[in-house]
Amino acid sequence: MIKKEMIAMLLAGGQGSRLGVLTSKVAKPAVAFGGKYRIIDFPLSNCINSGVDTVGVLTQYQPLRLNTHIGIGIPWDLDRNIGGVTVLPPYEKSTNSEWYTGTANAIFQNLDYMESFNPEYILILSGDHIYKMDYEVMLDFHKANNEEVTIAVMPVPMEEASRFGIMITDENRRITDFEEKPEHPRSNLASMGIYIFNWKTLREALIAMADQPALDFGKHVIPYCHAKGAPLYAYEFNGYWKDVGTLNSYWEANMELIDIVPEFNLYEEYWKIYTKSEIQPPQYIAEDSVVERSIIGEGTDIYGKVYNSVIGCGVTIGKGTVVRDSIIMNQTRIGEGCELNKAIIAENVTVGNQVRLGVGEETANETTPHIYNHGIVTVGEKSVIPNGVSVGKNSVIFGVTTPEDYENSYLPSGKTMIKAGEQA
Repeated sequence: MIKKEMIAMLLAGGQGSRLGVLTSKVAKPAVAFGGKYRIIDFPLSNCINSGVDTVGVLTQYQPLRLNTHIGIGIPWDLDRNIGGVTVLPPYEKSTNSEWYTGTANAIFQNLDYMESFNPEYILILSGDHIYKMDYEVMLDFHKANNEEVTIAVMPVPMEEASRFGIMITDENRRITDFEEKPEHPRSNLASMGIYIFNWKTLREALIAMADQPALDFGKHVIPYCHAKGAPLYAYEFNGYWKDVGTLNSYWEANMELIDIVPEFNLYEEYWKIYTKSEIQPPQYIAEDSVVERSIIGEGTDIYGKVYNSVIGCGVTIGKGTVVRDSIIMNQTRIGEGCELNKAIIAENVTVGNQVRLGVGEETANETTPHIYNHGIVTVGEKSVIPNGVSVGKNSVIFGVTTPEDYENSYLPSGKTMIKAGEQA
């Protein structure tokens, strides 16, 4: 029988609804990041860099682009005869068929997959965080304490602690208590959603709690293990870790890549981030164009000026166009004489000539201010913006729009324009 010491289960089925139109057609882990990557590249690269060569990727919501991206795992050296990467969507069973209803339910539905590797340890990961972490060091910590469950935690500012699952530990880092998003936190150690379980402990907990609706690690599995007296320990991580779950945190994480001394370095030799790269020609920067403090993807043609921005692969930026503080994803075309300020533009968008995005006073978004805020203009994938229109801040455009959609060629701040047939 095959035996693997530790296998990883990567939860990548989330919709990521707080990313608005960016995730209406694609799962959050497949959203483009940093000019050439997708969010899932980071945990997958961490796995192979940590010597974890067996990864089950649990998909559910809009999985097509994610599945195509992962393929058979070649970019991450995960195309193995034994192990490697396996995409695990929900499937029909003879007794009952159901979607994955919670993080732990998704793992429970794949007990047979895990059993087939006869592992000693299971590493549970989330597919939507940006970070570099050596899981082998965490496993060493887990073994050293004879633990049954290790939860990766990171210190957060006390005033932000109420947004997280918080672990309370003794002087040996043993977890004595935990609170889910407490109003008055007793500790600042936030759970990162990264767990190492002894396989026997996890298996028993999942089977015992299987009937719980929306079976979840934080709400059900961890409390069950704790109540049974299983030793739980907190492994403290002090590196860069970013949950890019909101448009603003996604925008910030991209902008942090182009800091003069980036807090998160994509260029380290010893901890590479791998991705599936399209075959693209090199970038072309025209004679009178300007590029300052930006990431420019392969196959991109720049005829205008780009400042402090992250530009994906195969993008065209027309003559006389000025792009500032923006993220433009793959295969998007920006016309001539445009002005873009703090815009997030998804893949395969067409922006006409003389278009101005992110202008005027800032007003709260009329439909979903909790998603579209911080002055960002968001444009969903395959959208079309016609020539000569101006768009205010905190606005969102999704779909093929025409000049008739813009009264006096203007979409004011805080407006939502989502064309029929497109879901936000």
